[in-house]
Amino acid sequence: MPSAREPALLARAARLYYVEGRSQAEVAAAIGVSRSNVSRVLAAAREQGIVEIRINDSFERDLPLEQQLQRAYGLSECRVASRNDFQSPLLQIGGLGAAWVKENLPDTGAIAVSWGSTVQAVVDAFEAEPIHTGLQVLPLIGGLSIVNAAADGNVLVRSLALKLGAREARLNAPAVVGSQESRDTFLREPSISSVLDAAGAAEFALVGIGGVGSGASAAIIEAMQFTPDELRQFQQSGAVGDCCTRFFDERGRPVDSPADGRVVSIDLDALRRIKKVVGVATGANKAKGVRGALLGGYIDVLITDTALATALLSSGQGSLPVPSRAE
Repeated sequence: MPSAREPALLARAARLYYVEGRSQAEVAAAIGVSRSNVSRVLAAAREQGIVEIRINDSFERDLPLEQQLQRAYGLSECRVASRNDFQSPLLQIGGLGAAWVKENLPDTGAIAVSWGSTVQAVVDAFEAEPIHTGLQVLPLIGGLSIVNAAADGNVLVRSLALKLGAREARLNAPAVVGSQESRDTFLREPSISSVLDAAGAAEFALVGIGGVGSGASAAIIEAMQFTPDELRQFQQSGAVGDCCTRFFDERGRPVDSPADGRVVSIDLDALRRIKKVVGVATGANKAKGVRGALLGGYIDVLITDTALATALLSSGQGSLPVPSRAE
């Protein structure tokens, strides 16, 4: 058998994997090495210049705003789409988000996604590359019947998994239920709790961020069918935003309200413990919600547009201390 570092063998392995989309197991069988050696063979192909990876970043970015947001909120990364009169901010954020995901995909393990129009834009913008057979895509939240079905968490999980060639797991529960008793019943089901636990151990999570009173966040509250007393309690809780249907105040602290007992999703403490959480959001109207998520330490990477970025930086928005996500 030829040496594992022989150029001809490296080139064949690279073609099978990158061009033909074969799995690492298939490449191993084809070139006569163990599966554990395939990643080293592919790495050697890159080192010897047989494989050259080029990223075509055609999405305009506002680098000064990115740097300001990183400093203000202690983000590890930030991508801000420049103002563009020929493309909607949602499409721009979808493209930037898809590029980030592609650049940061692990070889193995799991990635987790929430739901909503902005997360959907990222998934829609992701070009099919079904070679990531070592990955699993997991939902962070139950299925939603209160929004456009295309933005349902399980639908997005399936769509992204198909594009990646990855395995998927479904969360066979609604996102919003009628009572805490119903929520607790769902969470006692091993098939549900195990998926949420696995999502909490993902390599990274892709999440949308909502602002109370508008868009999907308003639809969530409407779906909960609060009594007048419950609605008043929620309105007095200080909630400004939500992530994975979990509401928080302007400092990012989870709020005490009836809403928390009626959702089937990962909780905010578990979300904060995920290694890297990528938040995607667009529009200045979400500034309070996104700022709360940043100050709560739930977001590690922010992908947004100039309108929201500017709003986050105005009026001393970043003046409060940002807690460590490890806390």
